[in-house]
Amino acid sequence: MTYRSLRQDEAAARRRLLQVESYDVSLDLAGDDATFTSRTEISFTSSGGATWVDLRPSRLHRIAFNGSRLDPDALAEGRYPLRTLAGVNELVVEATMAFRNDGEGLHRSVDPADGRHYVYGMSFMEAAPSIFACFDQPDLKAPWTFHVRAPRDWVVIGNAPGSEVEPGVWEFDTTPPLSTYFVTLVAGPYHVLRDEHDEIPLGLSARASLAADLDREADELFELTRACFDEFHRLFGIRYPFGDYHQAFVPEFNAGAMENPGCVTFRDPLLFSSRVTRGQRIGRATTIAHEMAHQWFGDIVTPVWWDDLWLNESFAEYLGNRVTADVTRYADAWTHNAYSRRQWGLIADQRPSTHPVAGNGAADAAAALGDFDGISYAKGSAILKQLNATIGDAAFLAGTIDHIESHRFGNATMHDLVASWERAGAGDLSAFVASWLRTSGADTIELDRAAGVVRRRRPSGRESVRTHALSVATAGADGAWLVGRLLLDADETEYYAPAGRAVVLDPGQDTWALTMPDDATLPVLARALPRAQDANLRAGAWSNLATAFHNARLDPADALDVLVPVIAAEDNDDALAAILPWGIGEVAPLSSDPDVSERRLHEASLARATSAEPGSTVQLAAFRGAIGSAADPHVLRGWLADGVPEGVIVDLDLRWSLLVRLARLGATTRDELHEQLAAEPTTKASVAHTCAVASLPDKEAKAWAWERFTGAVPASNYHIQAAGTGMWRRGHPDHAALTTPYAEAWLQALPTLQDRHEGWVLGTAVTAFAPITLLDERVVAEGRRVLGGDLAQAVRRGLSDSLDTLARRIAVVERYRR
Repeated sequence: MTYRSLRQDEAAARRRLLQVESYDVSLDLAGDDATFTSRTEISFTSSGGATWVDLRPSRLHRIAFNGSRLDPDALAEGRYPLRTLAGVNELVVEATMAFRNDGEGLHRSVDPADGRHYVYGMSFMEAAPSIFACFDQPDLKAPWTFHVRAPRDWVVIGNAPGSEVEPGVWEFDTTPPLSTYFVTLVAGPYHVLRDEHDEIPLGLSARASLAADLDREADELFELTRACFDEFHRLFGIRYPFGDYHQAFVPEFNAGAMENPGCVTFRDPLLFSSRVTRGQRIGRATTIAHEMAHQWFGDIVTPVWWDDLWLNESFAEYLGNRVTADVTRYADAWTHNAYSRRQWGLIADQRPSTHPVAGNGAADAAAALGDFDGISYAKGSAILKQLNATIGDAAFLAGTIDHIESHRFGNATMHDLVASWERAGAGDLSAFVASWLRTSGADTIELDRAAGVVRRRRPSGRESVRTHALSVATAGADGAWLVGRLLLDADETEYYAPAGRAVVLDPGQDTWALTMPDDATLPVLARALPRAQDANLRAGAWSNLATAFHNARLDPADALDVLVPVIAAEDNDDALAAILPWGIGEVAPLSSDPDVSERRLHEASLARATSAEPGSTVQLAAFRGAIGSAADPHVLRGWLADGVPEGVIVDLDLRWSLLVRLARLGATTRDELHEQLAAEPTTKASVAHTCAVASLPDKEAKAWAWERFTGAVPASNYHIQAAGTGMWRRGHPDHAALTTPYAEAWLQALPTLQDRHEGWVLGTAVTAFAPITLLDERVVAEGRRVLGGDLAQAVRRGLSDSLDTLARRIAVVERYRR
């Protein structure tokens, strides 16, 4: 069945007609493995008139409206038409629903480690109607009450506190008003830990096979949760209002996490089972703080429509980093953000698909899904940080608090928030809104050393003028760095750069702009950057290099000349975790001699892994780079046999990294990969196995991967991503010959891909299988022709972004490959 995505104008009309009073939902999860039964009672008030309820069942059994039975066959495109009466209306829907395996709806998976079944609900972005009947839009909030029957060995957790009233029967308290997309259940034989802080019951859960990992990580997880709660209560003075606060680590989750009130869901690879870097722990900490920030920004107050999704994500991103840096053991969270998130946002802001932070033009919910991107997260966060610095923390927080209190358990818009800030003393923010929130694209800021100016250039076609307050760092070959301030309030600002000194613009990431090094900076930077003591400055310098490379303004050879000495001296694992994959995966392949460039990075990575403190996270990050750039199968085999540098432990993650690399080089077999998976059949191993098999340089492997793209072989979301990643990874001389035919097949498949995948996974399939390692202008030209046709929104967005990536890679090669 095809489903119609909700348009913004339709949502506004339905909101004018209806007010939802309550939902009462009964789910029976104890039947078969493929389906569950769902009964929904909805009480709502109407001004009278035609509307519809959203519903996506396998089979609709009964629908009763105001006491009368209606014809189930009237359901079409996921909508059941209703002729409402003025006043209170009562709707009862009984249906059989399908469990899903794409990370949406009620997702059911089988743990390969022990064969146990696990379920969780992801109601986000039009998935809720595949669990229960509802009016599925963010501004029709209502209280929810759940009743659940489940297998007797399962535990069930929801948005509100619940209890098992008899074996297998669970009753839950009624929630405060929630939007449909926040509603969840987590059910299965989960391992559960409980605690309490400040009279808030806390919980953690994970699959039974991950019980030891949860037990080991629980102290840190609870510690972070307690510290973040204290800080959010201090900042806002508004108590967390949703009862219990449970954090569930669930399998095959599409996003990093989801802010469901009372029951936040996280992808369970965040529950570390192998050794990880400090940067990975910072990433998890900021994710925990991010989802907690949502309890106020998103959950208590929810945007009216998805064109204001920044009110959720930009705030959670900013506050998640701020709170993590201020009150947890990870005071360097902003440096982590500079390495892990800033380029994500800057690249998104340069694509044809760029959009404003606020008022993003989400005409329907399907279009809005693509806007959960680096603009709504990283750019929005950076702009909020700028605003805070401009108006001051007191006015920023006072306006934020006024906004939350004025719209408690309701919905609001950008204009509501801006009005709260202005009332709090921020002054007239109209110019700020117009130039930073409502205008897409990033200004370009560059040094013209000969002219003695720094130039500010607006994005093409944009009229808004932005003022930038930023730092400038300079250094000579001796590595002594000086940092000053610069205000750019004109298109040219006088700035004298002494000869022989490197200049890094905006090293502290104080503004949102594209900054790039000038030619005279590069040779000095190679000597001075390894001596910079400020990790945040080094991150800013790397961002300058990455931006220049992305815009074909940096020769790969020059980039490597800077990277190699930096790798040798770097003592921040976040830096190595960012620059090594960038160098190995992007810079080296586009250089004049990819094999030589990769070998340089391999030698630098291995040298750093050897020189680093044994057992340190710096050593771990460097050794990962050495694996990812190794060209000699005998070296990889030696490491697989535990002949690694002192301090390195070949655990599950590193073992599969080695196997994937061997597969890319054609130095392993399917039989060996199958044997390795059989020896330790975890979910992580299963996903890595998919990537490894797809990486093998033979026709059968590529056809095997392709079947997961087309849906000929059903696969979970993680396996589709892994298969696409493996299929297009270069590493063997036969790579181009094997994969070239699939570029045309990929383009031909896109117009009907929505018949095989939907939702989040549809976009994942497009980008994971995009032929970005095939540097052929004909693919770009044909892809642009396909863009002119009739495509699902997620397919169009994924194709557009993939073509932009490919075109930029080709531009680097055409300019610099000799």
